[in-house]
Amino acid sequence: MSESNIIQTTYPEICLAIDNCFASKRFTEPAEWMRLAGDLGLKYVEASADNECDPLYQGRDYLKRWVDQVKKASVATGVSVCNLYSGHGTYSTLGLAHPDPLVRDRMLNEWVKPMIDTAAELDAGLGFFCHAFPDQALQNPELYREFDTELCRNLAESSRYARKVGCRSIGLEQMYTPHQIPWTIGGARQLIQKVHELSGHPLYLTIDTGHQSGQRKFLKPTRETLLRILSEMRQTGRTGSVWLGPDSAYRMLDACIEQSGKTPEELADLMMAEMDLHPYLFASAEDSSHYAWLEHLGCFSPIIHLQQTDGTASRHLPFTDAHNRSGIIDGKRVLESIMKSYENTRDSLLPKVERIFLTIEVFAGTDSINYFTMADLRETVRYWRKFIPEDGISLDQLANRLHI
Repeated sequence: MSESNIIQTTYPEICLAIDNCFASKRFTEPAEWMRLAGDLGLKYVEASADNECDPLYQGRDYLKRWVDQVKKASVATGVSVCNLYSGHGTYSTLGLAHPDPLVRDRMLNEWVKPMIDTAAELDAGLGFFCHAFPDQALQNPELYREFDTELCRNLAESSRYARKVGCRSIGLEQMYTPHQIPWTIGGARQLIQKVHELSGHPLYLTIDTGHQSGQRKFLKPTRETLLRILSEMRQTGRTGSVWLGPDSAYRMLDACIEQSGKTPEELADLMMAEMDLHPYLFASAEDSSHYAWLEHLGCFSPIIHLQQTDGTASRHLPFTDAHNRSGIIDGKRVLESIMKSYENTRDSLLPKVERIFLTIEVFAGTDSINYFTMADLRETVRYWRKFIPEDGISLDQLANRLHI
């Protein structure tokens, strides 16, 4: 191969950070959680809106004072806020995809834009998730397209605004169910590309290492599987749990019990055709792979959330010896998968990110005891420091050290 045909890969800097969600409703002053992060041996914190910096709950005047507190605490501790992030408050609403335009506008103008402003003041990025599609949109392909178009319009406006005020980057978190997009690898690529085309500026992703636990529930059944299910229904009147997508497909299943006059083969064909009209309701096997997401889209993810999981649920567990024994998230494989994304992605979907914050996102339950929460976090940081011994090292240098 001639030198002119060799494509040079520019690798990102890698930094280790922690989301301060563990401190929510416990250690709420910036000086407190920044000190705790420093005690853990970390220089970077992702500030969760749940920990008293949500514009809808605390208000803009408070956020201004909060920014001042963060800056003072940063000088005192040597710890800085690298990103802001949404929390459970906005996650629990339809938000940017609400059927009522007044609600959508309120979420955009009273939550997203103030958070972008706050991030810009701190020279930080913003990651968020504040939308969901109601079931009526999932049942109607035409309505679904309308909701998708409106969501992309609001995301594009968010991207333009972030560029205008100087916010370092903004990104949307990937999820794992049909009503919370993006939830498939292909769908995520399409969404960020569409927003980029609309706005002219990047909207990136946040990949979470535990957000691949739901996709396997939404695989499209084969015709053979449908015939088996239909046979069970006719014989017993019931069958095991199966995902058929739209309600209309389940009505066809009911028709089987009612002996509609159609053969199982005819019903299976009708059901397959009905599912084909709703492709956005189905995942592929690859979408449930924790590492496939990183391999395909890691280079478009300035924030990657780290949680340990056994693959059955997104529980945001710490990386302790006990959880690592049953867990499937391995630090070396995470970095290896991100490497593949940078080396194998040749299209111009978006500019590849130049810095990635691998961000520990471990939840503390309401009844958690602070002493043990902090012990788990110390063990978690020790685990990840084996792979990221210091912040700001380029990914290829880390790979060389780890013999990736």
